[in-house]
Amino acid sequence: MAVAKIVILNWNGVEHLRRFLPSVVAAAPEGVEVIVADNGSTDDSVAVLAAEFPSVSVLCMDANYGFAGGYNRALEGIDADYYLLLNSDIETPAGWLEPILDCLDRNPDVAVVAPKLISYADRTEFEYAGASGGFIDYLGYPFCRGRILRRVEKDRGQYDDQRDVFWVSGAAFCCRADVFRALGGFDGDFFAHMEEIDLCWRMQLAGYRVRIVPQSTVYHLGGGTLQTDSPTKVFYNHRNNLAMLYKCTSPAQRLFVAVARPVLDVLAALSYLVQGRRDNFRAVFRAYGDFIRWHGALARKRRAIRETRKGSASENIYRGSVVLRYLFGRRTFGSMMR
Repeated sequence: MAVAKIVILNWNGVEHLRRFLPSVVAAAPEGVEVIVADNGSTDDSVAVLAAEFPSVSVLCMDANYGFAGGYNRALEGIDADYYLLLNSDIETPAGWLEPILDCLDRNPDVAVVAPKLISYADRTEFEYAGASGGFIDYLGYPFCRGRILRRVEKDRGQYDDQRDVFWVSGAAFCCRADVFRALGGFDGDFFAHMEEIDLCWRMQLAGYRVRIVPQSTVYHLGGGTLQTDSPTKVFYNHRNNLAMLYKCTSPAQRLFVAVARPVLDVLAALSYLVQGRRDNFRAVFRAYGDFIRWHGALARKRRAIRETRKGSASENIYRGSVVLRYLFGRRTFGSMMR
């Protein structure tokens, strides 16, 4: 029988732990261990875990290594067949995990599975981070079944079919441990943001599938670490998206992206400037600075990915521009794909 372990990465999130961890512990099936990996917290997270959650194992790291590096370091010391990675602001109802484990058990070519993400604050609508499975367009802009750019849909059961997708959210990322290890885990250079999309892409290039199982639902608060469009988030999203595209795209797509993306990113930066958000304006160009400095390392990563390639993700890449379609009124996933 496969061994599954729930791993929650925490950084200064003591209030989230008190609020959400009880549901995770209560819903964990017998034999599934719950582990909190503390990413060098400076609050009293570790003391609260020891005093209030004695059944939860705690793994302490000496610094904040970000989402990507934190999970990579934590999982090195965790022996399991399946890693069930959860954000600290996820509420899990009873029965959420069984459909996930069943999908992994039945489909050896599926590397990662995720539940449907519903907003904790408004349980009638999808949650921004991953909704009911994610895709990207040809220029690398992510979108979801249930969320196009910033527009989030109400959940009316319209995306309740289990299916392959391009990416699933790191907020609830349930994967095969051997595949995670074989691919080197998340790209630690990313620190935070886009690392789960990058890993899902690499998994598909290695010949595996990514799947959403909406029969499992969890509730995500979201925005607990960085606010939407904070300068830091703008920086990480732009930089890591460019790095991901450089590593994973086909030669034809990479050429197209190299021409079109700088134009669109300059326009995005100028829009921040017009709004008086100078820190965000500068963040876009800082992202390009890092991306250029990373060129040699990214080229080596790209070669390694290509040398071990066994599959393709092209069928789940939208062959148009989600931004243009949105501007012309296609603002739901269903209308986008018509």
